[in-house]
Amino acid sequence: GARGRARRGGSVTVVRVVCPGSFDPVTLGHVDVVRRAAALFDEVVVAVGTNPSKSQLFTPEERMDLLRRTVGDIPGVRVEGFSGLLVTWCAEQGVTAVVKGLRGAKDYDYEEPMAHMNAHLTGLDTVLLPTHPQWSYVSSSLVKEVARGGGDVSDLVPAVVLEALRARH
Repeated sequence: GARGRARRGGSVTVVRVVCPGSFDPVTLGHVDVVRRAAALFDEVVVAVGTNPSKSQLFTPEERMDLLRRTVGDIPGVRVEGFSGLLVTWCAEQGVTAVVKGLRGAKDYDYEEPMAHMNAHLTGLDTVLLPTHPQWSYVSSSLVKEVARGGGDVSDLVPAVVLEALRARH
């Protein structure tokens, strides 16, 4: 693993990565990717993007709270908000790579150009983790749609998220 990689001269560098997203809402697929990233790297910052032009079910503060209540107990994981370019925020935070979950080819087609642009802009690397097959069909959009229609999403989201979804619908 990348944990505690030693550098010349005996100093140790901390490998800090980011798992960015809107997390509207956080799903068990997101939680799985964060847990797996935390097992691979020293620090994982779950970065909640705040895009005022995008319509969201939950406010950025609500999404960060739900994430803290969901992944906040995982050692080495913290939740932060960001706006603007991810690469700029990463440089300010000392983040060395972006970690994203991939559900399939469509996700790859979306993530690959972004990874190349991030590398072009600042040299930021991207690590793509294939999603566990159990979560390969789960997305925040589908969860919201099913919940809006009164469907059962209890096995797709953490309990605190289910409670928040029910309070909204």
